[in-house]
Amino acid sequence: MAESSRLRILLLLRQGEMTVSDLTAVLEQSQPRVSRHLKLLMEAGLIGRYQEGAWAYFHLVEDDAMRSLCDSLLDRLSQADMQAQSDRERLAEVRDAHASRAASYFAANAAEWDRIRSLHAPDEAVEEALCAVIGERQVETLLDIGTGTGRMITLLASLCRRAIGIDPSREMLAIARSRLEEAGIANAQLRQASVFDLPVGKASVDLVTIHQVLHYLDQPARAVKAVAAALRPEGRMAIIDFQSHDLEFLRSEYAHLRLGFSDRQMTDWLHGEGLIVTHRRTIAPGHREQGLTVHIWLAEKPVEAS
Repeated sequence: MAESSRLRILLLLRQGEMTVSDLTAVLEQSQPRVSRHLKLLMEAGLIGRYQEGAWAYFHLVEDDAMRSLCDSLLDRLSQADMQAQSDRERLAEVRDAHASRAASYFAANAAEWDRIRSLHAPDEAVEEALCAVIGERQVETLLDIGTGTGRMITLLASLCRRAIGIDPSREMLAIARSRLEEAGIANAQLRQASVFDLPVGKASVDLVTIHQVLHYLDQPARAVKAVAAALRPEGRMAIIDFQSHDLEFLRSEYAHLRLGFSDRQMTDWLHGEGLIVTHRRTIAPGHREQGLTVHIWLAEKPVEAS
């Protein structure tokens, strides 16, 4: 850590995950040199790495003892340091470039998303209901399935020590990274992954959100099973999805494989995994005669289920 470039890298990674290219641009050093510093920091157990396609993302270590050591030393550094200030300015430029690319993709697909949004209650009403059922209980780890734009992480970041968002789309992950950076959320990690191959171990997560994901899956019950296995005892799973409906065009035009879910169906899946449904909330589509009703199921894994 005492080497100046490695100290700068740690300060940067404290603000969120970064690629080698990001760090090269901020540090204004060659890629081999930056890669060498990263290798040494990894060997020292100070940072971690994960692969996303052809890209590798680096982050501060999650081990409590090593992270505490890292934080205690970084906290002693002056925020007025000229080099650190310069690095923060270049990091802002790098993130602006990320945001521009993400905005282009979002704009290209926004019309389709807006059409679906118009069919159900405003997002604000759904989010208010979700926050009400989840409450203010603090958790160690939040896992957001199909994180999309990262909205669930942004909404619930204050409740958790760390958040993990997964999505199979690199384009959506780029949007999520941009949004989280804009919100100043540094305790989140994003992974390109499937709900059927979670990047977390069994009984390792305290709160899971599955927001508007299950209706895209041909095996939603299998997804519920996979997520349930990742929950710690007293861990909770929040599923936000549409109630059963007959809007067939969503299947043919928007790749919805399931036209919503009945309360009985979802409850049976959750009970089948040993979870107890503790809260239900229904949000009607409002003034529309034919729209989508959003339902929230919150289920908890009892201690004896471990």
